[in-house]
Amino acid sequence: MTRFEDSDLAVDPASQDPRAQDPQGALSPRDQRAASGLAIPSASGNTVEIPATRSAISDAAQFMHNLSLSPSMKDRRGSRNSFGTSLPIPRSPRLSRLSSAQRGRPSVSRDILASQVQDINKEKTAKAKNMAFAFDIDGVLAHGNHAIEEAKVALKMLNGDNELGIRIPHILLTNGGGKTEEARCTQLSEILEQPISTDQFIQSHTPMQALAEYYETVLVLGGEGFKIREVAENYGFKNVVHPKDLLAWDPSISPWATLTDAERAEAKPRDFSQMKFDAIMVFADSRDYQTDFQVIMDLLLAEDGKLMTKAKDPVATRIPIYFSQGDLLMPTEHKGLPRLTQGAFRISVEAQYKTLTGVDLERVVYGKPERATYTYADEVMKAWMEELHGVARLPDNIYMVGDNPASDIIGGNMYGWNTCLVRTGVFQGKEGENDPNSPANFGVFNNVLEAVKAAIAKELGADFKLKWDPKVNPVTHGEGASAIE
Repeated sequence: MTRFEDSDLAVDPASQDPRAQDPQGALSPRDQRAASGLAIPSASGNTVEIPATRSAISDAAQFMHNLSLSPSMKDRRGSRNSFGTSLPIPRSPRLSRLSSAQRGRPSVSRDILASQVQDINKEKTAKAKNMAFAFDIDGVLAHGNHAIEEAKVALKMLNGDNELGIRIPHILLTNGGGKTEEARCTQLSEILEQPISTDQFIQSHTPMQALAEYYETVLVLGGEGFKIREVAENYGFKNVVHPKDLLAWDPSISPWATLTDAERAEAKPRDFSQMKFDAIMVFADSRDYQTDFQVIMDLLLAEDGKLMTKAKDPVATRIPIYFSQGDLLMPTEHKGLPRLTQGAFRISVEAQYKTLTGVDLERVVYGKPERATYTYADEVMKAWMEELHGVARLPDNIYMVGDNPASDIIGGNMYGWNTCLVRTGVFQGKEGENDPNSPANFGVFNNVLEAVKAAIAKELGADFKLKWDPKVNPVTHGEGASAIE
């Protein structure tokens, strides 16, 4: 299956690039942003230009007049993001890294024995090194803070509990966020009882660290407490403002909100009327819709990002707003329907802005199924391949396992991956049913373990044993090992 092409995205890079329209570079940075949205740095910088794939204008109108919650893959393929044709991502994997790859590793003697087994089984070992997995988290590996039991078994097998004792590369690619990568990996390692390294982990806002090269003073919101401030500061943003900072400065900015004593102690109030904001970053789900809606709208309607002002032309001087992902629904521990997530918040912001101004809000959306996220995933995957197998390359056979057809499956299909849809999250189809709008191309499975077993069987053979035999003899390897039923 082919990967993204510009024709798939209905994007003409030349027609959308202000540099093509303004070869002499006469446009000012503000005019460049109005023409293409975001000026991408040259190749000598630390970011990479990635064509975007989401609609150029807000989604508010379609949701206000059309209640379809699952835009089809065809609709997605014929669209692009706001602010021109590109989203920046870091040129190399994560700036802040945690060396957690060694935690939970087998003993040195076990590694030596596994290496001998792999040397004898060269053909099967080569196939194992030519495949990899990308897992969504919520609804695939866990529900909230509780692991899906089959996920523990699947990850243990991929981490070497198999007949070759080989570690099969896998990354975690989630539209979740709100914490630092280090904090989230520590949490997941405990929940899943397997080591998760930041070197194999991508949250919705991880690629957004590239934006720190563009903006100095940013409003960053979402997630629990003030954790999102730490995330943004770790990414290199110099002046990070949290909505609670604004509330502590002027309680009237959000008429019905109140600060707890703990929030007041952690807030950093200043005279924000003298500050110019450069951008708004929604990194995770809002925990205070009323305050977050209000301060976002204040800045979008302000004159060039200055609070307490009102722009004569809210479009010409509007600062950019970024959302870390576009999912409307997410699986949780709740036993009923999936819960609304950041996409619902974004659509509400868009609807408010259009009601107040009469024009659509242009915005940038990262996360799955955006091409930028998958391109960044390539870099993380290659780095993880080098960590495990000593060669920084992409395997030929990559399997995306997800529960959300509108993000996991659309994105994986469009990027040429094998896609596996599971029934443990957003998708709740009956046995034998695939999603009609965004069908998984490899299959639909009851859980992640079934998906992994099917992929392993296809690549390594149905007789490949999913259990390491501690008494294995390299010469007679395989005898006595038992597969997981």
